[in-house]
Amino acid sequence: MADQHPHCKIGPSILCSDLSRLADECQRMMDSGADYLHLDVMDGHFVPNLTFGHPIVKCLRPKLPDAYFDMHMMVSNPEKWVENMADAGANQYTFHMEATQDVPTLCRKIKEAGMRVGVALKPGTPVETILPYSDLFDVVLIMTVEPGFGGQSFMQDMMSKVQLLRTKFPSMDIEVDGGVSPSTIDACAEAGANMIVSGTAVTGAQDPAHVIKCLRSAVENAISKSQLER
Repeated sequence: MADQHPHCKIGPSILCSDLSRLADECQRMMDSGADYLHLDVMDGHFVPNLTFGHPIVKCLRPKLPDAYFDMHMMVSNPEKWVENMADAGANQYTFHMEATQDVPTLCRKIKEAGMRVGVALKPGTPVETILPYSDLFDVVLIMTVEPGFGGQSFMQDMMSKVQLLRTKFPSMDIEVDGGVSPSTIDACAEAGANMIVSGTAVTGAQDPAHVIKCLRSAVENAISKSQLER
């Protein structure tokens, strides 16, 4: 990897918005300054909740031709949905480390389908488990809550995973998801996260653009500071 600093990207989690108006809500987030949209796919098996699959993504794509869709695949057998999601217009396919037996093959399959490869870790999974595969993915997602349950508190102790990754991989995209809001963003930014998923803090805000700006400024300040220290 080239030793360049990663860029700040803010991705509202649209599961927290009004799902009956999904395309409009997605557009509202893009108009508010979102860099990408984070779409949570839950299968009721890997996590105890059920959301939506590739047919929804396929319907959203023509309405949001320029949006970057980051699919957070909280599913068992993530291998099964790669082609469907690629065909539906997904840009990034983030699978859970805990859900697959064969990381290299899955990563290759995602790349061959034309998507960026993301790998996600539940809070209980040690960050060391992904280190042997670090050259295979584009993004690592550190969960800062237990996936599948809404409204949980941000887990501050997950920041040590982010710090370890940022130290080892200065230019990697490191994403955080779960309880991230203006009150917890500084911890994420200082640890080295640059892709920020935020749910209700953005989608439920009176002024989502203001919240996105606030999250962005914390991350950009931390990136500038770390460059000066290098």
